[in-house]
Amino acid sequence: MVQAASSAAGSPSNDFNPYEVLGVSPIEGFDMVKAAYAKKKKDAEKRGDEATATELEKAYDKIMMAQLTKRKKGETFGSFKVSKDIKFADKLPIVPWGPRPTKSDPKDIKINIAISAVFTAWIFIQRSAEYKPLQFLAFVFVYRIFEKLKAFEPPVSPTFTEEGEDEGRMLRMGKRLLRSLSLVFGCIAVASLGYTGILNLIEVAGGYIPRFLYYNQEMLITASTAVMLYVMASFYR
Repeated sequence: MVQAASSAAGSPSNDFNPYEVLGVSPIEGFDMVKAAYAKKKKDAEKRGDEATATELEKAYDKIMMAQLTKRKKGETFGSFKVSKDIKFADKLPIVPWGPRPTKSDPKDIKINIAISAVFTAWIFIQRSAEYKPLQFLAFVFVYRIFEKLKAFEPPVSPTFTEEGEDEGRMLRMGKRLLRSLSLVFGCIAVASLGYTGILNLIEVAGGYIPRFLYYNQEMLITASTAVMLYVMASFYR
């Protein structure tokens, strides 16, 4: 079954199976393929194993090219369709800089919900902590989203300077960091503006603002931001 699926996915040859190199099944979703590639290549680079890193890159490129040839037709192998990231790779989203649906693996989702729960519990217990829970929450999720963006970043051919440094590395890191900051502080802005908007709406309607709502601004903003950041880090990038 694996051999048949591999052939249907466009495995290039019998002596070089890119799925075996990456340690994934041919029927896995493309997000899993990307995650496996990023993890194995990172480990190889840490060990200084350039041969393995090159082999991983070739395997990833072969799988991507095989899916690219099928993306417009939406061909399937087994019950799995070509990844949407590949099928619509040449179509830009309506808002290019906006969040894009990308589900994390179950382990990362559990970590994200645990982080959100810890900071939510902190602010619910203290009620007021000079926004320290929100600050630490933002810092942690900037890192979490930054690492997620790194894992899903498409492979590139590095250009080295005379000193042997990858001249595009800092630029790529800067873009990931900027996007991470934008997504995290965007969630904080939405939570803050939402809180203020609710108060203004109640006031305009001539209603009475509940004491709980009025005197727990920090708690409500921090808790709602924690929920949004969990969703953002787990299901978007």
